[in-house]
This record gives sequence, C-alpha cells and structure tokens, in this order.
Amino acid sequence: MITISLCMIVKNEEDVIARCLESVKGIADEIIIIDTGSTDDTKKIVSRFTKKVYDFKWVDDFAKARNFAFKKATKEYILWLDADDVFLEGDRKKFKKLKKELNPSVDSVSMFYNLAMDEHGNPVTRLRRNRLVKRSRNFRWIGPVHEFLEVGGHIEMSDIAVTHASIHHDSDRNLRIYENRLKQGEEFSPRDTYYFANELKDHGLFERAIEYYEKFLAGGQGWIEDNISACGKLSDCYHETGDHEKMTVSILRSFTYGVPRPEFCCRLAYTFFEKGDYPAAIHWYKQALDNGVPADTWGIYNHAYSGYIPHLQLCVCYDRLGDHETAYRHNELAGAIRPDSKQYLYNKNYFQQLEELKKEGGES
Repeated sequence: MITISLCMIVKNEEDVIARCLESVKGIADEIIIIDTGSTDDTKKIVSRFTKKVYDFKWVDDFAKARNFAFKKATKEYILWLDADDVFLEGDRKKFKKLKKELNPSVDSVSMFYNLAMDEHGNPVTRLRRNRLVKRSRNFRWIGPVHEFLEVGGHIEMSDIAVTHASIHHDSDRNLRIYENRLKQGEEFSPRDTYYFANELKDHGLFERAIEYYEKFLAGGQGWIEDNISACGKLSDCYHETGDHEKMTVSILRSFTYGVPRPEFCCRLAYTFFEKGDYPAAIHWYKQALDNGVPADTWGIYNHAYSGYIPHLQLCVCYDRLGDHETAYRHNELAGAIRPDSKQYLYNKNYFQQLEELKKEGGES
C-alpha cells in the first residue's frame, strides 16, 4: 500500500479546515500545513491533526507556497487540497481502496473536482485535476495565481471526486495580484491572459474583460478547454454591453474547436428563442441533447446543459407552438433529472390545469 502526504496552504480557514482534515482520515499518512499569515484560530485547529505546521511569508505567489509545501513531504505520494475542499463519504471509501491497490508505476491520479451540486447532492459542475502525484517525480506548480501542477508520465483517471464546499473567500485577491503584476510590466502568458479576463468579468469590468478575452483567443496559444470557455465568457460580456451580434458570433466561435458543446447549443438556441423562432430553438436544444460532453474532457462542464436545461426549454418551445403533448413529455424528462425543480413543478401544474380545462370543455 502506498503512503501519502497531504500538502495544504492555508490562511484564516478556521471555519472549514477541521471539516477538510476530518475527511482525509484513513487517507493521509502525513499532514503538512503551510500557513501564509493566519490571524484567527486556524493554527490552533490544525494542531489537533498534525504537528507539521510551517509559516510561509506571503509574496502574492500561490505556486511558490505550494512548491514549498511539496518540499516538506516525505511520503511516496502527495495529495493536495484547499481548506474548503472535502472528500464525501463515498469518495473517502473509493480513495482508501485506491490507496491499497494503486500500482506504484502510476505518476499521477486525476480526480473529479465538484464545483457545484444540485439539491440532491449530485454534481452539476465539475472538472478534472491531477490530485495525487508521485513525490519522486518532483512535479512543480507554475503560476503566481490560478496556478497549475505540471504533470507528465503515467496518469490514471479515477472516478474519485473532491468536493468544493466554499463558505467565503477573498473575491478581490486574485484581481489585485494580476493588477500588481501588470503595473510591474510583466508580460502575461496565454493562461494568465485568460484568467485575468475571468477576474475582470467576475468584477463586472466587461469592456476590459472583452479586450483580454479577444487577446487570448487571437493569440491561438491557449488550451482548447480554455478557448471554448473563453468563447462563452466573451459572449456573456458582449451580452452585458448590449452587443448581441458579437454575442452570437462568440457562441459560434466555439464551434471552431470541435463538436458543438451542449452549453453552446443551448446558448445559440436561446438567441432564437428570444426572437420567437421556436423551430430553430428546438433544433439547437435537440443538438444539446444529442452531442453530450466528451467523456475525456478535463475542462469545466455543467451537466444541466446536456439534459435538464434543454428538456425544460423544449417544453416551453413546443408549448408555444401548441404541441402540448410533446411539451409535457419534455417536462417529464426534465423532472426525471431534477424532480424537485420549481420550474418542473410549475410546468407540471400548468399541464394539469390544461388537462382539467380540456375535460371541462368536453363535458360541456
């Protein structure tokens, strides 16, 4: 059985750190905590789980802090988490099984990262990340912010998931880091350009975000998943600035990177829906159902776009066209995915009322 060092960087995480560390019991043989300046009870809480707590002076560089943590590890493999991440019980069991059975020739194990869950606890938005890596390979973190772990060799794809359960975060921190780097005259990499655009968009700075998304895509050097994502975010920015023509062009731009993704089929469908062109909207919502998401993608994807959303929208489209039978069928298909959805239940009640009116009309 392999041995595992858990390496984390933390700051003021008293609300979540115990929950995270409780979830790795039976998984981590060693817990290494790098504190970057906590002023709350984080260190006190962490001391209940490990004595290996080290201070690191924060220099606006996440990669440096994570690499410092990795250097402290002594076990065969390194697991990394953020303080607001957890392993749910089912994933804990899978991980403990993996720990017993993992072939030592494996250099890295990728795991799902659940970013959002529905009301039943099922993942809605997720991606993949290299989560468990062989220490002897000396893999390094790269990038001051939105850092990534540069990994190669024998990578095993697992179905284990880390679940992100954030309570709060410093929403301005990353933007501040990027702005300071710009002031210092730093030339951004394609990855930095993309993530800087994301920060600008998230802060409502849509014109500047458009500038950097366009620069990122024009460079042609980005990861394909970031390229596709940038098209969607760029479309959102053009929508916010009222340029609906460029919004649609940005949606179509995503098609140049491969089979149209469900999200973008739904986006395009909605442009027709807003114009009242329901047959065209129906075509693209059906494409969303047919295309699905590539099974091997490492990018962020939202399962709702390949099932729940198109079925719900097809219900509305067919209803507007007077085809209540088909509309009802699609609403039931949406309900099979999310039975407690307010939209599904509203529609269900609507169809029940239609049926009652129909019966009343027949009786009279």
